[in-house]
Amino acid sequence: MSNSLRNTRESDFTIGEVLGALRGEFSDISISKIRFLESEGLIQPERSHSGYRKFSSDDIKRLKYILRAQKEHYLPLKVIKEHLSALDRGLAAPELPNVTPKVPTIYAVNPARGKKSIRITEAELLTVSGLDPKQLADLEKLGILKRLADKRHFDEWALKIAKIASTLANYGIEPRHLRGFKTASEREFNLIQQATTPFAKRNHPEAIAKANEMKFEIAQLTNLLQSSLIQSAIEDEIS
Repeated sequence: MSNSLRNTRESDFTIGEVLGALRGEFSDISISKIRFLESEGLIQPERSHSGYRKFSSDDIKRLKYILRAQKEHYLPLKVIKEHLSALDRGLAAPELPNVTPKVPTIYAVNPARGKKSIRITEAELLTVSGLDPKQLADLEKLGILKRLADKRHFDEWALKIAKIASTLANYGIEPRHLRGFKTASEREFNLIQQATTPFAKRNHPEAIAKANEMKFEIAQLTNLLQSSLIQSAIEDEIS
């Protein structure tokens, strides 16, 4: 099951076609059952101009997940709805019969996706990263870690930063020690912007795409330079 349950609409299926697709595995499925799940908010098919339901392939996958959770694991609709809500935020599906969707393990974020793929709560962030509430509050105060616009969720970059900060804390490096990294990253970002602005100003889709690609390439190079300089200093000190 994909993390984004309604991210594409590869095809539009009628409710009768959905019934046919499900009946091989779920012999007791009915149109009234599908409509009931819709009324409970577990699925949200689109509607045609004439009012007919239009189901996507992701809607069918979602229905299969719901029906399997009911049939094989006897999960109540309330729990299934919580699962679906978590999955819609990008969390990984639980290995049933476990009942808790899992925050994915993220050590590298793929910028080519062009969008953030998960939304996790504060409680989920604390649990997965190992930070305590005070450390989280300090990181937010320093602007090192930010919430999404809804002020309730964090993205995968926040998760990655939280994990790094938590690990550094094991070495006695607290959030207040990271202020310099924030300042340095802002300087690097400004440098990258200056280097790529001439391309972006051409106001052409290909030029803008090239500028964005260059930003990630330069960022990788500056990260490598910083890492090399630090490692070189360490080797000089211990040699």
